Amino acid sequence: MKKYRCTVCHWEYDPQVGDPDSGIAPGTPFEEIPADWVCPMCGVGKEDFEPID
Repeated sequence: MKKYRCTVCHWEYDPQVGDPDSGIAPGTPFEEIPADWVCPMCGVGKEDFEPID
């Protein structure tokens, strides 16, 4: 599973870790995160994330 980085604050979403504070369980691929999820650091939406190679 790919990691994704916020293009605004550079916070990284790691699917192995998820985002438990926002209700996203470890093992959740970025593509399966709900559309209304926002970056826990700066509050932008999923559209402002890019995959990390």
